[in-house]
Amino acid sequence: MVTLPPLVEPGPELTAAQIDRYRRQITLTAIGTLGQRRLGAARVLVVGAGGLGTPALQYLAGAGIGALGIVDDDLVDLSNLHRQVIHGTDALGTAKVDSAAAAVRRLNPEVTVEPHHLHLSAENVVDLVRGYDLVLDGADNFATRYLVADASEITGVPVVWGSILRHHGQVSVFWPGRGAHYRDVFPEPPAPGEAPSCAEAGVLGTLPGMIGTIMASQVIQLVTGTGTPLVGTLALWDEATSSTRSLRIERNPDRALATRVEAPAAADPACQAGGPTPEETLDAPALRRLLPTGVTVIDVREPWETAAGTIEGALTIPLGEVLARGAEVLPGGVGGGEVVLYCQGGTRSAQALESLRPAWSGREGHLRHLAGGYAAWVTAPPER
Repeated sequence: MVTLPPLVEPGPELTAAQIDRYRRQITLTAIGTLGQRRLGAARVLVVGAGGLGTPALQYLAGAGIGALGIVDDDLVDLSNLHRQVIHGTDALGTAKVDSAAAAVRRLNPEVTVEPHHLHLSAENVVDLVRGYDLVLDGADNFATRYLVADASEITGVPVVWGSILRHHGQVSVFWPGRGAHYRDVFPEPPAPGEAPSCAEAGVLGTLPGMIGTIMASQVIQLVTGTGTPLVGTLALWDEATSSTRSLRIERNPDRALATRVEAPAAADPACQAGGPTPEETLDAPALRRLLPTGVTVIDVREPWETAAGTIEGALTIPLGEVLARGAEVLPGGVGGGEVVLYCQGGTRSAQALESLRPAWSGREGHLRHLAGGYAAWVTAPPER
């Protein structure tokens, strides 16, 4: 067992009200008043106010973290609420950072909340990370994870990282100079279509709740210097079988340290090998303009998904059927025309396009897919 030093120096002596509020934590010998003062002095940046960030924010606020930064550029959506329980129906359509910040303030008015309603990029991530003692990375996309990982290595700020997919969750701590880096474990992002989002793959709300809570526990351990954090360890949880296992992870000695932030090439659709090209991609406004011309629209979602809404006139052919039947699903025999594929978020339609592209060769017209899928369709403002 390796004992790590506390990440944060203790803050001022506790007031009587603070002792009363945090009494159950202070009673723990490992925490005590000194540990509580460290928590009160800590500055933690939570990346993503979604499934993982939601439980983490609530428990970190309850634990008395002094300052919580929240970065997210998304809005609260109805389909989020089963797992992103920091948000309510009254917050639909509002910025997640504002909804989450309000919830944190209600839970613990002593916590300083710093909302950052912005899209993380190579231009802003280093300065943002540098302003905190620790980052909790609950991002739901690979581009952001690599940005945060590089910024961590440049600044020396450790990252508590977690991810979920269907019934599986993972947690680790990437602390520069003290263990493996995210790029040591995941050198390259997966190929297009290999790692669907929660919207595409599905997830029970309890899984991100559990993983996000474990991530919050890791933050508390690092700040106070207690327990055995997951530095150099990847913890795996299978919700379907209620089983856990841990893997030892090591730094790759051949990997050069990050000196600048680099988004993975696969984050750019134009660079994804085999993925849809810009010429094979439509946005929602472009599809609206195209509909009156007689385009064939194919919805590759499952029937239960289309029951909640679909693009008028679309044919429903689930992805599995598209992959099995191939060219048979294309209209017009050996002719051509205009065909647009779509799903809920754009992942399955991209996969369908890849499988149908060889069969389209030689036809007239275009085979394309809808960027952002049905979710983008319903949120895109109508053109005037």
